[in-house]
Amino acid sequence: MLKQRRMIADQVAASLFEAEAAIDAALAKTAGLAGVMPSLRTDAGLSALVGQGAVERASEAIALLAQARRAICETHKELDAAKTQIGLGAVMYGGMEKPPQASLRHGLRVAPAA
Repeated sequence: MLKQRRMIADQVAASLFEAEAAIDAALAKTAGLAGVMPSLRTDAGLSALVGQGAVERASEAIALLAQARRAICETHKELDAAKTQIGLGAVMYGGMEKPPQASLRHGLRVAPAA
């Protein structure tokens, strides 16, 4: 039974990490798009009015992707709790260092001294 739960947890973890990576990639690509449009417009010598709607839509997409990222992070936390509930609390997944809980609660961290 424990072996079966571990196999299922492995599959869920792999899917979670893929979803997290996909959201991060979409966020990065969309931010890149939003960032390049104004500079290319300037390079082309076009009015600031040209493409304003596209910049606004891309900015909205970034905000929505940030919400999706928050939701997948919450999903990750919920699955971590479920892992303990099914007796796999000692099993580690991922390999990436997790930030301290205090920094997650406030959304801000102190930057290291230069």
